Amino acid sequence: MNPQFGNDAALIFDDFGPRDAEPVILIHGHPFNRSMWAPQASALVAAGYRVIAPDLRGYGDSPVRPGKVMLADLADDLAALLDRLDVEQAVVGGVSMGGQIALEVRLRHPGLVRALVLCDTSPAPETGDGRKLRLELAERLLAEGMEPYANEVMDKMLAPYNVIGLPEAAARVRAMMCATDPEGAAAALRGRAERPDYRPVLRALPPTVPCLLLVGADDVYTPVSEAEGMRELAPHARLAVIDRAGHLPGVERPEAVNRELLEFLAAL
Repeated sequence: MNPQFGNDAALIFDDFGPRDAEPVILIHGHPFNRSMWAPQASALVAAGYRVIAPDLRGYGDSPVRPGKVMLADLADDLAALLDRLDVEQAVVGGVSMGGQIALEVRLRHPGLVRALVLCDTSPAPETGDGRKLRLELAERLLAEGMEPYANEVMDKMLAPYNVIGLPEAAARVRAMMCATDPEGAAAALRGRAERPDYRPVLRALPPTVPCLLLVGADDVYTPVSEAEGMRELAPHARLAVIDRAGHLPGVERPEAVNRELLEFLAAL
C-alpha cells in the first residue's frame, strides 16, 4: 500500500508484480474500493503482469474531498499517479463507474491507454431523471450513512441468487459499501450526475487500441443489451458475457473474468 499524490488528491494504491511488466490499472466502481480487484490482481500477477489498483479519492483509504468530484478529476488523479510511477502507457480497466473513468482517461489522456477493459459500464450521458436521483442519493447517504443503501442495492450489485448462494462474496461487497465514507460517495455522485456522453470515445477508438467488454448475464444496472450497443460503437471490441453474474462479475465469477482478462491481455 502506497500513498500517491495525484491531481490534487493523495491516493492510496496497491502496486503488484514486476515493475518492468505490462502494467494494468484497475479502477473500482461506486461505492467500493481497490480490494474488489483482489482475485484479478492475483491472477494477473501470477501470469507476469504488473497490477496497479488505486482507491479513488473519497473511497477506501484515499482521502475525501467533500462537495463535488467530477469524473474528469478522478481520471486526472489516475493520470498523475501513472506519471509519478513512470508508467507511460497501461491497460486501463474499470467496472461500472470505474469503466466510465477509464473512458474519461481515454478522452483526456489518450496516449496513456494501451487497451481498455470496460466491465458492466454505460457510456451514455446522464439523463435528467438520473441526475435527480444521484443528487437525491448523495443527500440521503449523508443523512443516513451507507448501510441502508447497501442493504437496498445488494441484490442489484450481485445477482439475487448470488447474494444467497455466494455468502462470502456478498459479505465482502456489503462490507466495502458500508466502509465507504458517505461524504466521498456523495461527492462522486454529484460529479457523476453531470456525466458526459462517452459514446463518441468508443466510436473513435481505433483498432490499435483493443477493447474488452465484460458484462454479467444478469446485470440489471447495465444489461447485456448495453454491452452489445457498446460493441456496435466499437466493432473491433471483444464482448464477453459472464454467466450467472450480475453487476460485479469479477466478484461473483472471478475465475471466468480472469480467463477473459488473461486471454485478452495475451493477444495484445
